[in-house]
Amino acid sequence: MATLALTVVGGAIGGPIGAMIGAVVGQQADAAIFAPRGREGPRLTDLAIQTSSYGSQVPKLFGTMRVAGTVIWATELKENRSTTGGGKGRSATTSYSYSASFAVLLSARPVRRVLRIWADGKLLRGAAGDWKTSTGFRLHTGDPDQPIDPLIASAEGMAGTPAHRGHAYAVFEDMALGEFGNRIPSLTFEIEADAGTIDAGTIVDAIAPEVGGTAGGPQFGGFAAAGESKRGVVETLAEVSGGWIASDRHLFWRVGTEAAQPLEAVNVAAEGEERIATRLIAPAYAAPTGLVMRHHDPSRDYQVGSQRVRRAGSGAQEIMIDAPMAMAAEVARGLALAAIERRDAGRETRTIALDWRWMGIAPGAIAVVTGEAGRWRVRAVTVERMVVRVDLVRLAFGAVPVPASSGQARVAPDLSAGQTRIAVIELPPAEGVASTPQLFVAACGTGAGWRGAALSTSIDDGASWQAAGRTAEVAVMGRIETAVGAAPATLIDRNGTFEITLTNPQASLTNADIAALDMGANLAMVGDELMQFGRAEPVGAGRWRLSELWRGRRGTEFAIGAQLPGDRFVLIEQATLLPLSGIGAIEGRAVRVSAIGTGDGEGGIDVVEQVTGWSVRPPMPVHGRVVSDGMGERRASWVRRSRDGWHWRDLIDVPLAEERERYRVTWNGVETTTEVAQLVVADDASGLEVRQQGTAGVSLPLVITAPERS
Repeated sequence: MATLALTVVGGAIGGPIGAMIGAVVGQQADAAIFAPRGREGPRLTDLAIQTSSYGSQVPKLFGTMRVAGTVIWATELKENRSTTGGGKGRSATTSYSYSASFAVLLSARPVRRVLRIWADGKLLRGAAGDWKTSTGFRLHTGDPDQPIDPLIASAEGMAGTPAHRGHAYAVFEDMALGEFGNRIPSLTFEIEADAGTIDAGTIVDAIAPEVGGTAGGPQFGGFAAAGESKRGVVETLAEVSGGWIASDRHLFWRVGTEAAQPLEAVNVAAEGEERIATRLIAPAYAAPTGLVMRHHDPSRDYQVGSQRVRRAGSGAQEIMIDAPMAMAAEVARGLALAAIERRDAGRETRTIALDWRWMGIAPGAIAVVTGEAGRWRVRAVTVERMVVRVDLVRLAFGAVPVPASSGQARVAPDLSAGQTRIAVIELPPAEGVASTPQLFVAACGTGAGWRGAALSTSIDDGASWQAAGRTAEVAVMGRIETAVGAAPATLIDRNGTFEITLTNPQASLTNADIAALDMGANLAMVGDELMQFGRAEPVGAGRWRLSELWRGRRGTEFAIGAQLPGDRFVLIEQATLLPLSGIGAIEGRAVRVSAIGTGDGEGGIDVVEQVTGWSVRPPMPVHGRVVSDGMGERRASWVRRSRDGWHWRDLIDVPLAEERERYRVTWNGVETTTEVAQLVVADDASGLEVRQQGTAGVSLPLVITAPERS
């Protein structure tokens, strides 16, 4: 195109020599912009797949786009080992987690910032800039003077580390991979390269600076210029926007809205030739009757959307245009309508003859024919025998946004992590018995997107800290809002009720019937009391009313009625509890636990728990009484309980769970011991206290307050 135009211009100005020079210049311009075709420039699918292959195309980003990028550097997986459990008669569990450091090249031109990031289709960073998990992320925007990355330099050496100036890339340092199958996930990035929208002409000017002219054309939200030649990129923009390259001594981008040259059709003819035909309209079926415009739709998280339009007329041909641009549905529909009208209008062509004074007109120029409506694009110019023959193609109207729908799309929920909340709970093990106090950490976030936090423990009031791994699964936690009240641990409390507010308002509780409760369902730590609830009724704003209560479970009757508003509520589920083993938990010692999640900044949250040791002590004896044995003596008796026998299913004595059976009995300030669950007492045994002596501690006292008389 440029060769023909510049040949004509050169010949008009400088004769044969000028024509030859014009041809040479035109050929160079063609070679620079319209190199031989390899592929047709950027496509919709190019931006969705992360690569790490040598020779991969790196797009130049404009506006705001979602792209995958290319991994340009990575370390081997880093293995982290942690051991939990173990102790007397039990084996320890060793778990492994993995992390990796890597860099992803994003754009072959500078960018302003990275917005959202997806990992395997799930949001890793939200619209508010909040991270859903720890990543060690930092961005190099591609400034001309950007420094080398210190992490890459430490691994590869200063001399072997390029700064990638002029190219934007992201570095992830020690990114945890547990959520992604212990592999680097497929990442896509929403990147703002330029503020606001951008038009096709501005993109052409940046991609092919040989092309002059002002910016113009429809506005896009974003564009990723990729392809094996400038020609492919420019042709993609031209097809979508209706623009073209106009040729003169230089090349110019045109979109049909620039000033037009008025042409006077004189119909002159060269000697011996007939006058030139002036108009030709191709059959209606020569143009498509349907057109589909596919594009990246920001309202669908940049998934591919499509807009289908039709025109009146005969024919059944439908064509598809892939527009690898980010744009709203109404913009895409407007472009689709303009594209199909452009093809329909292009059926009309005409040829006019002008005298030699019009030899400067070049293909690509915009013209109007004197006395006629409409605008025309100069398709070709032929000069012969001082007659300038100009072939014209009718132009259609430009694109304007029209109402359109993006349709439904499944997009990744953008859930805020909020701040971390933890509770340190002392509990007996779910199975068997323990010899040292058992502490567990339950954790959740104030937002639904919370995924975990790193834990550290201290037993010297923060003077030193020990890493304790990461939290377990998200727990259901909250605080008490209304008084719980007292009730016996031996009966179902059908009248008692109290309310709680959950930390995460989107969390929920469920009901449980008698059979489920008997199997341990709906067990919760309410203050320091373990209880179960049969009914959970939502009352709004994350608040719940609990009733049908089973109180003082697993020997916590000592805490019944001691709760205050604001005390903790934690639903006890094995998967949500992380055991704190090997920290030296001793009765009477304070343990400090610190948690830092992605939404907590550098401070995190600290919780201090005083170790009481109740989790390793036998529960308080029950059914105390004093009766006559029929032989003139009175005996106090009681029934022992076991920390390894909470379910009495075989109707025989529960396991002892201690090294031996032994009791401490205190009466009138005098303490004695016995190895059987009875003791001969005097006639007045009121106020007698019985404690079971366990391997790791002594139970709370059973107080006999109303001795029986025979």
